[in-house]
Amino acid sequence: MSDPPPHLLIIDDDERIRTLLAKFLIRHGFLVSTARDAAHAGRLMAGLEFDLLVMDVMMPGEDGMTFTRRRREHSRVPILLLTAKGETDDRIRGLEAGADDYLAKPFEPKELLLRINSILRRMPEAQPVDAGPKVLHLGPVRYDVARSELWRGSDLVRLTGTEAQLMKIFAAHPGTALSRSQLVEDLGRGNGAEAAQERAVDVQITRLRRKIEPDPKQPRYLQTVRGAGYMLAPD
Repeated sequence: MSDPPPHLLIIDDDERIRTLLAKFLIRHGFLVSTARDAAHAGRLMAGLEFDLLVMDVMMPGEDGMTFTRRRREHSRVPILLLTAKGETDDRIRGLEAGADDYLAKPFEPKELLLRINSILRRMPEAQPVDAGPKVLHLGPVRYDVARSELWRGSDLVRLTGTEAQLMKIFAAHPGTALSRSQLVEDLGRGNGAEAAQERAVDVQITRLRRKIEPDPKQPRYLQTVRGAGYMLAPD
C-alpha cells in the first residue's frame, strides 16, 4: 500500500492566490487545505496534521512571521513563507523566526513546487523501532541519531525541519569541519545567490546553537572552524 500524499496547508488572505496555488499543487499530487488567516490556520491545525505550511507573511491580524515564531514553540512542521518583500534582510528575519525556506513574490509555480519538494526531502525519515540507538552526547544534551531526536534530560528539544536535517548532517561527520557551501548543497538550498544561501545557513547554525550550547556565544559543541566551516564536537 502506497504512502498517502503529503498534506499541505496554504495560508493566504487573498482568495484568488489560495485557489490558484491549491489547484496547482493538487495537480502535482498533494493533498491541500487552505486557510484565510493565521486564526483560521490554527483551528485547522488543532484537528488535522499537516506535512508543510505555505504561508503569506503580510496578512491582517497575526502576520506570518509572528505565527511562525509562535508555532516553533511547540511544533516542527516545516514552514515556507511567501512575501512580496525580496530583500535579504527580510529573508533572514523569516529564517530567524523559524521558517524552513522563504520565497519572494512574484514567483513561478514551478519554483514553489521545487522548494516544497526540497523541504519535504529534508525532513527526517521514520526509523525502524528495532534500530539500535546511536547517541551523541553534547554536555547536558544528547542526540539520538537513529531517531533524529535531540533531548535535554527527559525533555524533547523541538527542532525545525532544517535544524533536524543539519543535525543529521553533522552527526554523520562528528569531529569533521563542514564548509558552508557543502552545508548549502546537503540541505538542498543550492538554488539562489551563493552569499545569501550561506548567510541563511549561518542563521540556522545560530538557532541550533541556542538549543545545544550552554553558552551559544561561546560554542563548545557546534564549533566554528576558521577557514573551514562548522564542526560538531560531541563529548
